[in-house]
This record gives sequence, structure tokens and C-alpha cells, in this order.
Amino acid sequence: MDNTWMLMSSAMKSADTPRALTRGTLRRVARFARPHWRRLVVFLVLTVASAVLAVTTPVLAGKVIDAIVGKHDLSVVIWLAVVIAGLAILDAGLGLAERWQSTRIGEGIILDLRVAVFEHVQRMPVAFFTRTRTGALVSRLNNDVIGAQRTFTATLSGLVTNVIQLVLSLVVMVTLSWQVTLLALVLLPVFVIPARRLGKRMAGLQRESAQLNAGMTTQMTERFSAPGATLVKLFGHPLQETADFGVRAGRVRDIGVRTAMLTRWFMTSLTLVSALAQALVYGLGGYLALTGRLAPGTVVALALLLTRLYSPLTALANVRVDVMTALVSFERVFEVLDLEPMIQEKPVAKPLPEGGVSVEFDDVRFAYPAADRYSLASLEDVSTLDNRGGEEVLHGIGFRAEPGQMIALVGSSGAGKSTIASLLPRLYDVDSGAVRLSGVDVRDLSFATLRETVGVVTQDGHLFHETIRANLNYARPGATEEEIWSALERARLAELVHELPDGLETMVGERGYRLSGGERQRLTIARLLLAQPKVVVLDEATAHLDSESEAAVGEALTDALSGRTALVIAHRLSTVRAADQILVVEHGEIVERGTHDELLARQGRYAMLHRTQFAKQASAV
Repeated sequence: MDNTWMLMSSAMKSADTPRALTRGTLRRVARFARPHWRRLVVFLVLTVASAVLAVTTPVLAGKVIDAIVGKHDLSVVIWLAVVIAGLAILDAGLGLAERWQSTRIGEGIILDLRVAVFEHVQRMPVAFFTRTRTGALVSRLNNDVIGAQRTFTATLSGLVTNVIQLVLSLVVMVTLSWQVTLLALVLLPVFVIPARRLGKRMAGLQRESAQLNAGMTTQMTERFSAPGATLVKLFGHPLQETADFGVRAGRVRDIGVRTAMLTRWFMTSLTLVSALAQALVYGLGGYLALTGRLAPGTVVALALLLTRLYSPLTALANVRVDVMTALVSFERVFEVLDLEPMIQEKPVAKPLPEGGVSVEFDDVRFAYPAADRYSLASLEDVSTLDNRGGEEVLHGIGFRAEPGQMIALVGSSGAGKSTIASLLPRLYDVDSGAVRLSGVDVRDLSFATLRETVGVVTQDGHLFHETIRANLNYARPGATEEEIWSALERARLAELVHELPDGLETMVGERGYRLSGGERQRLTIARLLLAQPKVVVLDEATAHLDSESEAAVGEALTDALSGRTALVIAHRLSTVRAADQILVVEHGEIVERGTHDELLARQGRYAMLHRTQFAKQASAV
């Protein structure tokens, strides 16, 4: 039963299997297998031994029949029965040991692949995550990695077992009776063709089912997240959402029923063909036995060996499909691993000078790169990548902030302010010019130094679905209890946390949605304070807050910026009046610079933004 199912599975996979593998795939697979080579050797030895036992038992069964028919001594029959029982016990033990080894090998490879992909993906630039479907990326870590595991378990085991069984069965059967063996081989196509034809139909159903399941997963992921659920309640149509989901689920049910019936039909057909083949073997073998040309025990042995012949032959008929299907999972994993991170760390990094840190942008020019430099079409669910890019968005940006100074970036939406800020922590690299910290190009610093030096608070500070303590410790894992409460105190959040029943162990919910917008923002500020960076980047940190929350966050930011070099992006000009220098950015260029009073006096772009904004506030009041 297991072998016929394996045959059908192989035939089903053939429709989706590529005809060739990328050069070097097998070498790379071997590199992942190398740490497990001792277990692989043991596994293969156990597999060979199990295959030998599978062929030995039918031969011994024939000997028992001959001993009975020949009226040999009872001790011979008993001895053969004991040997068969011992082989059965040994085969059971080998099966357990083989399963143990294959599981250890498979799970070990899963561990190696998952860690390799996870580590590699973390090194990818932010641009990679802005285009990639999260579900597709998670699938590489789960489904494809497990598919790759099968290369060293089911596929490898099946290949070795089937080859050994086939060779031994053919040798023994030809030795016993070449006529019966020839008859068995002539009937083989009748056994294989149904699997091939039905497999194509099953493959189509499986593809449709996979697509429908993917659609349901996407719908559930989007609708069951906090923002998605809110959107559905406010603007969506819950009944229509349920109806759409029900249509997909109903179709999956129909496919499941049809697949079950086709599977049963397949099994029944192959069982019938096998039974008919055995009947022919018994017929020809019985004729040869009655005419004295074959021993009765040999007929029984041939009938039992027939199953050991058909199963390997039918499985090996699809061995290329099995191997290619297993290896294609490796290729999909390697596809991610081969995507080189755009932002690279130099082998020998320069140290950052002690003391306060200055920030300098020196004639910086930048264009967002084309997608083919950092993304994959298969992860975006598109046929071809959008290769548009290379249009310069920053043109000769230059300014300097001395240690402890605050530089403010203001201007219209889309002017390039956030792009400028993203170059400081190396979320992107400049195309020309340089970004320097205390005179050292950020590209010459290690990633660890950058993380320790530059802290960022965005307008939508992200929090993990963890406790308050875990979110704070993410910035500084070794922080003491006193340091954590000190950061919360300076972020004006300590009182709130004290009032919570679980205190620091309170779960903040997905993306921190159990907290208000102001509380979330103050928690991200507390996290920044705990990290103690020397340079702070605030990207619209109070953009979506009401006046009361903005005031509380503003007080927290005062502590966060104290004594630190700061780069502040703001639409609300009231938040940047105290800046040492305000840079007005339009169309990727700095069109004005100076203090608040100086820029107002010039009656230029800043003054116009100031008048427009405060006129709107006055009319709103």
C-alpha cells in the first residue's frame, strides 16, 4: 500500500518538476549533507540490510513449502520458521534504527537550512522587505526546507532500497524461473500506466488546492491582523468576506472529496492488476510445478518476490521525478541564499573616535536601486521584476552637525527627508559622496558600531508581540531592572507601567496595539534611551499624535535628545524651532538653511510653510 501511494505521489509531482537543475546544485546539496556524513553512512547501511532481508524472507518461505511437500524432518520446518521470525524481528529493529537515523539527518538539515536562510534574510536591505510577500518568504523557511529534507530521507532511502530490492529480486527470480520472471516484466506496463495517467489529473487538483489554500491563508493573515480587522469593521463587508472565504473553502472540500475517490480508485486498480499478475504467476508456476519443472516452494517464493519486483520497478520508473522534485526545493532555498545583500560590511572596519559624534553629509547623491538588485520575482508573486530605478532622488546633499547639535529637516511630502535620514544608519548606501560620523565614512564602520551609535524613532515605532520588558531588552539585552525603570521614567511611561497588573511582563499585542499611539511612541523612546546612542534620528516621531500625546512624547524626546547629536524630520514646524539648523528640502535638494528666526526673516520657502501651517491651525480653532 505504501509503495503504490509513493508511485502515485511521484506521478503527481511530474507535472510540476523542472527538466534540469542549475549547475552546481548537487555540489551545494553535498555541502549541506557533509556535516551529517557519518549518520548518512549508517543510514545507507541500514537501508541496504533492510532491502536484503525483504528479499530473503520470500526465499525462506519457499523453502518451508518445499520442506512440507517433501515431508522433511519437522526440525527443518521449525528451524526455517524460527529463522523467518528472527529476520522479522531484525527487520523491525532495522526499520526503527533506519527511521531514527533518517529523522536525525532530516531534522539536522532542516535546522541548518532554516538558520542559514534566517541569518541571510536578516542581512538583506530594507528595500528587500518592502517588495517581498512575507508569506512567500516564510514558505521558503517552512515548506521548501522540509521539501529539501526529503532528499535525504524518503527519496534517498527509497532510491537505495528500491535498487537493491530490484537487483536482488531479479537475480533470485531469474535463478528460480526465467519464464515466470519474463511474464512478470511483460505485465509491468499495465501496472505503471494507470499511475502515470491518474497522476496528471491528481497534479492538477493539487495545484488548484494549493492555490486556494494560499488564497485562504492570505485572506486570514490580512483580515486577522489588528489593522486588517479594524479596516474590515470600519469599511469592509463581513458577510461578503465570509462568503468569499466559504467559496474557496467549499472548492477545497470538493477537491478533497474528488482526490480521495481518485486515490481509492487508483489503489483498487493497482491492487487488482497486482492480484491478476500474481494469478498468472501462480498459473504458469503451477503448470511448471505440475509438469515437474518447478518445485512448489519455488512457485510460492516467486509469487512473494513478485511484490518485491513490482514495487521497486514502479517507484524507480519515477525516480527522476522524485529526485528532481526534492532537489528543486533546494534550488528555491538557494535562490534566496544567492541573493547578495546590497549593504555589505567591510572585513576590516574602522573604529569610531571616542567622545561626542558629529554627523556630516558630503555632496551626497542617491537613487533607489532597481528591484533586480535586491529582490526575487518569485517572492513578489510577479512574472518579471520591476527594473525601473536609477533616477536620482537626492542631489548634492551637504550639511554638518557638530556633537550635541540638532539638525531639522522640513519640506513637502516626498521631498527626500526620510531618504536622507535612512542613509545615516545605512539602510541604503549613497551612490556618490559620503555620510560620515566623526569624520569616518559609515561604510567603513562595522554594523555593530552603527547600531550602538545611531538610534532611530519613526512615526510608527514597531513593537513585537512580546512583553514590555522583552521589547525594551531588544535594544539592550543586558539592561538591569534599575536601567529599565530609569528609561521608562525619562520616557514618561513609568507610572503607566506600574499601574498595569503585570507590569513589565505585560504583553503589548501585535505591533503594540494594546497600547495607545502615544504610549507606543513613548515605549519606543524608552527603548532608544536604554540603547544610549550618541546620534538620534527622529522621523516624524509625533506625526500621528493628538496634542496631549504629542506634549507627553515631546517631554520624553527632550530627555532623548539631551546631549546627543540629532537629525529630526518634522512636518509640524513648532517641534523644530529650537533646532541649531533647519534644512528645507525640496525635490531632493536643500533649498534653504538656517535657524528658525533666520529662515522666517528671509521670507522664503520655510516662511511660506510656516504661514500655511499656522494659518490652517488658526482656522481649525
